Amino acid sequence: MSGTLVLVRHGQSDWNLKNLFTGWRDPDLTELGVEEAKTGGKALAETGIKFDIAFTSALTRAQRTCQFVLDAVGQSDLETIRNQALNERDYGDLSGLNKDDARAKWGEEQVHIWRRSYDIAPPGGESLRDTGARVWPYYMTDILPRVLSGQKVLVAAHGNSLRALVMVLDRLSREEILKLNLATGVPMVYTLNADSSVATKTVLGDMSGAH
Repeated sequence: MSGTLVLVRHGQSDWNLKNLFTGWRDPDLTELGVEEAKTGGKALAETGIKFDIAFTSALTRAQRTCQFVLDAVGQSDLETIRNQALNERDYGDLSGLNKDDARAKWGEEQVHIWRRSYDIAPPGGESLRDTGARVWPYYMTDILPRVLSGQKVLVAAHGNSLRALVMVLDRLSREEILKLNLATGVPMVYTLNADSSVATKTVLGDMSGAH
């Protein structure tokens, strides 16, 4: 009994636009971000999918993206579970800083290491591995069992929390996941086999603009 798992990264936020490290801070979507979320929802609506449940993070930009997607597929009132396990990676002391200012303070090489290494965290924050360490157990206990029971599940979250999930689903190495960028508002539709491996994956949009 094959279920469906749909992953959507939230649309552009105010701080994405201003080139700030966001992490667990809670800026809202920009007008473009709203349009990206609606476009992703429209792409899903055209497939005819109907969800059984939705999951999102504790942050506004993901919650609003989730709602725009559900509105687009005609399921505005669908049960939606919010949990900080799906939050963006915590950038710690970098949160709220302009990325250019961070480079001026710590040096370009150090900031690049924090942004793009797998297991080196910025001061007071999380690495991608740390992010996975909270995302993966939540996926295993709360999300995956629903998919394996045949449900259609929407997860609207963030670049790094979703990269942690894609790493497991697509069986990517540490090196491969570091090169992966997810476009905002573009749904990734997975169907899973009974052993939780991926049967099919379809991307409903253009990933070339991912960042």
